[in-house]
Amino acid sequence: MNLYLRYFDKEVLVNNVDEAINFLNSIGEIVITPELEADIREYAASDVFFPKRYKIRPRVYFIVIKTDAATMLDFKEKKAVRSNNVEKERTAAPAVMRLNEVRPGWYEGSIDFKRVQMVPGTGKFQYRDTHFVAMVKAESGIDCYNKIVEHLRQRVDDRSQFPSSKGKNFKFRYMGLAKDMVK
Repeated sequence: MNLYLRYFDKEVLVNNVDEAINFLNSIGEIVITPELEADIREYAASDVFFPKRYKIRPRVYFIVIKTDAATMLDFKEKKAVRSNNVEKERTAAPAVMRLNEVRPGWYEGSIDFKRVQMVPGTGKFQYRDTHFVAMVKAESGIDCYNKIVEHLRQRVDDRSQFPSSKGKNFKFRYMGLAKDMVK
């Protein structure tokens, strides 16, 4: 793992923390304290891939970025930088990634939405959290979502609120092909 360091227009790609400390020592405005050196060493040894910035004085920082890039050109062309998107893809729900995948058959879809209901006795309306589950014949996860929401819109108050298909309040599971769809 290499480290990229930048302070204004001064930048370097180094192989280890000692080279990084030497680079920082070569910049007169940066004072390397034992705490700063320990923190840089800890960052380099950790599993964290977010860029780290260190304050020199108010509104003046230097940054340190971990990278797999072997050369500065590779780093600049973003060939080996682990971006936040890579981390998000690892942690993203697989269902969201498969939402638009066309796969005809039966889906079990569940949705948690805010349903408007009248309170008996007062005649006032309030939002109530409602959980709805249905088996739907659909082409994809998004088609399943659209069919469930269309069904509910015909049966609940127009002021009810439905979540995004990509949010945590909608889940779907592919159950398989229907017998009449098998060839």
